[in-house]
Amino acid sequence: MHLFFLLPSTGFLGWQLRAMNSTLFIIGVIGNIISVLVFVSPIPTFWRIVRNRSTEDFEAAPYVLTLLNTLLWLYYGLTKPDGLLIATVNGFGAVMETIYVVLFLVYAADNVKRVKTAKLVAALDIGFFGIVFVATTFAIGGLDMKIIVIGLICACLSVFMYGSPLAAVRTVIASRSVEYMPFFLSFFLFLNGGVWAMYAILDRDVFLGVPNGIGCFLGGIQLVIYAAYKNSKVGCQSPNNDEVAYDASTSLLSSDDRRYGQNDVSIRV
Repeated sequence: MHLFFLLPSTGFLGWQLRAMNSTLFIIGVIGNIISVLVFVSPIPTFWRIVRNRSTEDFEAAPYVLTLLNTLLWLYYGLTKPDGLLIATVNGFGAVMETIYVVLFLVYAADNVKRVKTAKLVAALDIGFFGIVFVATTFAIGGLDMKIIVIGLICACLSVFMYGSPLAAVRTVIASRSVEYMPFFLSFFLFLNGGVWAMYAILDRDVFLGVPNGIGCFLGGIQLVIYAAYKNSKVGCQSPNNDEVAYDASTSLLSSDDRRYGQNDVSIRV
């Protein structure tokens, strides 16, 4: 529980604390709005999958990982006494990612992909999350220690996921083209990370602040790379171009489904 809930709400100090509380709430709401936009960004890709009744060359793994990420942050938000805004947006994200994963199972291009996706869901979204939930619920005593353990797991996974889009940067530099690094992917990574990092600073939440601070930094790097190569006329036209496209498509939050089987993923707070 924060200090401003314990101190008297009168005088200059009380006014400052109420103002900080209001600012924290406003930033959290803005962060929720941005994160919702990020979570719904793959809808065009999945509309294509439903229309064609096939997942084609799209990969389910990034969506399965993002579902795990949202489930863990939802659990963190529900466990933390003042984590309502964190829980709200990740609850929405968990619902959206579940829909995406179900569509992958229903419209899998072949039975091999369907089985592979089902195994990933069983191992990560059910198995790993279940182990974390059971361990923190029954094996760890005390709310503070439980929050620390869940927060560390969430932070580590988020840092990994925020770093995934760097594959697109490598592709841009190699091909001297931003064709495989959608602008809004980088922009929303930067904006989403920045807003939630600011929220974490005001809330004094290191587990939320570190991964989102890193995400903001990495998103900024991608924006710089995009600006440097956006007017470049040189593109990679080698026979391995499809493989390059596949590497770039592993980026989180990618919403560009116009190219040969690129993946389209969303990330959480």
